[in-house]
Amino acid sequence: MPYNIIKLQPQDYYKCSNIWDMNRNFENAKKWYDELEKGIRIIFVYIENGGFIGEGALVLHNSDPDYTIPGKRVYLSRMIVKAEYRNRGIEGIILDFLINYAKVIGFEEISVGVDIDNIVAKHLYEKKGFTNIIFEGEDELGKYVKILKKI
Repeated sequence: MPYNIIKLQPQDYYKCSNIWDMNRNFENAKKWYDELEKGIRIIFVYIENGGFIGEGALVLHNSDPDYTIPGKRVYLSRMIVKAEYRNRGIEGIILDFLINYAKVIGFEEISVGVDIDNIVAKHLYEKKGFTNIIFEGEDELGKYVKILKKI
């Protein structure tokens, strides 16, 4: 299946509602849009046959030093594939793209947070080299780990 991965421009952000419910996640959607506009969040979209199918973002700076270290560590945020397209390898394609992009723009490490019970995502991250656990904890959504990969 022919696909393309593009860097999302702020004016096209609303098109991501094809992938996930922006209205149900309105607060996060607005926060992520603001970060995109400020240039601290870079969003890439996986497009197949003209439709937005998947999305992944790199956050260059946030307030959590586990996730970002200026010029050294970038945070992988919000990787999602439209439900009916999952388990076809698209997640791995997006992840490989994000890792490579982070390396190209000069980062040495990439971090991600993943829920303990998200077995599929954890397996993908481990398979792609995210093997260094830097934090284990719990928030309002449950138990999670922050994991790191050298790039």
